[in-house]
Parts: sequence; C-alpha cells; structure tokens
Amino acid sequence: MEIIAYLIAGFFIALIAVPFIYRIGGALQLWRIVPERTVLVYTLFGKVIGTMDNAGVNFPIRTFGPRSLLVPYFGKVYTVSTSIYQYYLRNQLVNSEEGAPMGVGIWYECYISNPTAYLFENSEPVRSLSANVSTAVIKQLSNLDLDVLLEDRDALSRKVRTEVSPTSQQWGFTLGSTYIRKVAFRDEGMIKEIERKVVNRLRQVTASMRQEGENRVAIIRSNAEKEASRRLGKAQAVRPQIVGEALSEIRQNPEVAEVLFELLDLEATLKSNGKITLNTGDPRGGSGILVNV
Repeated sequence: MEIIAYLIAGFFIALIAVPFIYRIGGALQLWRIVPERTVLVYTLFGKVIGTMDNAGVNFPIRTFGPRSLLVPYFGKVYTVSTSIYQYYLRNQLVNSEEGAPMGVGIWYECYISNPTAYLFENSEPVRSLSANVSTAVIKQLSNLDLDVLLEDRDALSRKVRTEVSPTSQQWGFTLGSTYIRKVAFRDEGMIKEIERKVVNRLRQVTASMRQEGENRVAIIRSNAEKEASRRLGKAQAVRPQIVGEALSEIRQNPEVAEVLFELLDLEATLKSNGKITLNTGDPRGGSGILVNV
C-alpha cells in the first residue's frame, strides 16, 4: 500500500512540478523548443548576439555561452516566422500609352530570409514591401501599349519582381513568385464604348460571314445550272442522230415502218388543237356521215 501511495503522490507532484520546471527553464533560457519554420533572435544590451533556427529542443547556453543566462534580465528574444506569405494588391492605377486609365491587380509571395534585417532595418517591413511593389507596378506598367498590358503579363511580372527584389532583401524579405492577375478598365464610359464597338464588330463579322455564304451558294447554283445546261444542250444535239439511226433500222422492215408512221401521225393529230372531221362512209360506196371531233 505504501508503494501505491508513493506512486500516486509522485504522479501529482510530477503533474504540478513538470510544467512549472518547463516554464522556469524556458524563462531562464536554459532550453527552448523551436517550432518548424521559426527563428529565435537573441538580443543582449540592445545588440543581436545570434539566432536559433534548428527545429526541436535547443540549449542557448551551448550556442551563446554563459551570456545567454543574462538574456532574461538584460535582453529579449524575438520570435520570427519564416513561413511563405501571399499578398494581393488590387486596382493599382496605371495609364496606357493611349491614355486609358487601367486598374492592375498583382499577386506576390514572400518569406523572411533575414530575421535580423526584418526586425531592425524597417519598422513596418510588410507595408513597406507592399508600397514598393505598388510603386514598381506603376513604374513598369505606365505608358505601355494597351496590347502589351493585356497580353505580356508574364514579362511584366518578371520586370516588377526584378525591380522589387533588391529592396526587399535589404528589409529581410525574399520575393518569390510575382504575377499580374488582372488588368481592367476603370472608366465606365470607356468600358461601354468598348462594349459597343465589340458588338458592332460582331455584327459586321456575322453579316460578312452570311454574305460570303450566300455568295458561295450562288456560285455553286450558277455552276450547277451551267453544267445542267451544257449537258442538256449536248443531249439535244445528239437526239436527232439517235432518232435517225433508230428510224433507219425501222425502215428496213416496211410493214413496221408504215404502222409506226401512222401511229406517230395519229398521235400528232390528237395533240393538235384543230378540229378533225371524220367520214364514216359505207365501205360499199354509200354516202356516210360527217362527224366533227
């Protein structure tokens, strides 16, 4: 029973003592736990004595020597995150060469590569970097052709990054990807005018395509009629020859030829619009009856 009592007492003592010792050790800089992508900047008497960026448990006394024991009393420890930050600046005003006011949206990412410069070279490094990017956009994109602003975004983004990088490094930043995501017109009247011109242009193109289609159909119809007329004329030219050859073959048999000509004569007579008088005379020689048909 005594062993169990000692275990329970030891558990509660450890439950209270371990956090207390952990906090006291951290406050006295006996050890520090550094998270991922985090840098600790140590200062003593207003001067930077070093940085600690190894993730995990670190012992400042091993890195900075006995003077690390004076940091809690005469110095300060700054915690700086080196994660990648992304920013987007909207509607940066530039003017094209044609005088059109344009709004440019630019996206960029950065991370802190020099924590000491980030802390002590500029009191507002993030805002200063944004202002520097905005200035570079206005400088590099102003007075350019409208076609260049709308089409060459990759090249313009690289120019902006090249312009900003030296200054950002002085402030402890490293500028990563930079991209111009949006180029838009700011003048409402110009937007409506462009829309009107686009609509008119679409109507012109549609009318031109329709007219071209009608012209092609007319050409195809004309060629078809021409070919049909040519073949019909050829057939009419050949018809007498074919009919003559057929009649020549029929004349070789006189009886068939006589019957054929009588049928043709009768067919022509029936198709005629004139009046026909038939004599129904008596085969014996008597007088007949005249009938008008």
